[in-house]
Amino acid sequence: MQPWRTILDLIERDGAAALVTVVELEGSGPREAGARMVVARDGSIAGTIGGGTLEFEAIDFACGRMTNAAAEWRTVLLGPALGQCCGGRVQLLQESFDGSDRDWIAPLAAAKTELNLRAERGPDGRYRRRLARHALPTGETVRRDESALLERFGPDLTPLILFGAGHVGRALVAALEPLPFSVRWIDERPDAFPPVAPHNADIMVSALPEAELHDAPENALVVVMTHSHGLDLALVAAALKDPRFPYVGLIGSGSKRAQFVRRLVSEFGIPKAEIARLVCPIGVQGITGKEPAVIAAAVAAELLQQRARLAQAPETAPTEAVHG
Repeated sequence: MQPWRTILDLIERDGAAALVTVVELEGSGPREAGARMVVARDGSIAGTIGGGTLEFEAIDFACGRMTNAAAEWRTVLLGPALGQCCGGRVQLLQESFDGSDRDWIAPLAAAKTELNLRAERGPDGRYRRRLARHALPTGETVRRDESALLERFGPDLTPLILFGAGHVGRALVAALEPLPFSVRWIDERPDAFPPVAPHNADIMVSALPEAELHDAPENALVVVMTHSHGLDLALVAAALKDPRFPYVGLIGSGSKRAQFVRRLVSEFGIPKAEIARLVCPIGVQGITGKEPAVIAAAVAAELLQQRARLAQAPETAPTEAVHG
């Protein structure tokens, strides 16, 4: 969801819109700080702050104060009285917007890149945004200080380099489409790709797939599942030699890994300490199906785990023990 684009569209259609932001969370809650929900006049929503009574009450509150209303800070206890047993405390910021906000919202709605904003409260009790000088730290999307609200809008995507457009490669890209990844999808064969790629995947036909690693971004995750074991080996060797990649995953069995380990040492001279980073087989353990969609689901879950580790310790996040 692009909140400002949605808000502007609703202002044009209905004359008003509301934005609900989870600014702080203490204890357990249905969504993290930074979760956002846009509310239309008719109560329809884009995005979510977690569902349940918390969300229903926030929608009702927003609809009742849709125009000419100052921003409201609300603290909600997620206990039995609310019908939600999370037990945490959520601080919500509820804002409304109308035609008078169109001019400053329009540039935000048109932005194609990540937005780092500073929201300051005016004399009318409403917040106005402007570009912030400094971005929030990685993984943080909202922070309240003494005089303003610092916010990040836009996708916080983890870069993923995927080699291979076979059955499992296609299934994995489809599984990743709704997830927070930016996929660079590489294969030698132009006819291997589907006619239309998911919105978060860039197709690259390359006669030299290894070369595509040179310009890969820092902390990109690498997944190898090509049509050729020889190419798999070359790609894994190139990725393991580069310390920028915290995760190097290879599709295959435990026996394939053992064979690759021997060749990585004897043919490429890669130290065993580096080879230990190789994850093969890939995918969360306990899922045994061989269907492409099942494998893709298991791999997508593992990639989400790795993304979470990187967010917790972006400089030192290790890859967990190798499967197999």
